[in-house]
Amino acid sequence: MTEAVQENSQPMFNIEKLYVRDLSLEIPHAPHIFLERENPQIEVQLNTETATIEADVYEVMITTTVTAKVGEKVMFLIEAKQAGIFRLSNLPKEDMESVLAVMCPSILFPYLREVVSNVAVRAGFSPVMLNPVNFEMLYQQHKQEQAQAAAATTH
Repeated sequence: MTEAVQENSQPMFNIEKLYVRDLSLEIPHAPHIFLERENPQIEVQLNTETATIEADVYEVMITTTVTAKVGEKVMFLIEAKQAGIFRLSNLPKEDMESVLAVMCPSILFPYLREVVSNVAVRAGFSPVMLNPVNFEMLYQQHKQEQAQAAAATTH
């Protein structure tokens, strides 16, 4: 009996499901934009979100907006939301936040990268390769900003 109790208190991390939650493509200046010979400027915005679905079950989502412009003209705009459902149990409270903010987005990112690249190609453009993202560094920056904001409000 003690063995079963011990087994049940082991930290557990499971990927329940990985999926594209939302996807959109806009080519506002088609078909004329396809005649442009200039290489576009690519701008990428990236955000992560976490939501509790039920006890020990979380949805983590990365949203990216990729905008390609030639001058002031938008060549294309891709918005993609890659999500996953993760089951986490028996993790120490202090580890939970970093697992959801670092580990889960790191698992999702390669899928998001593939979706964005495939959509760009299917739209008739060159593939867009999103640069690797250091979610650990972003998490640490976020924690620092929170600490600074908290310190500013107490003074």
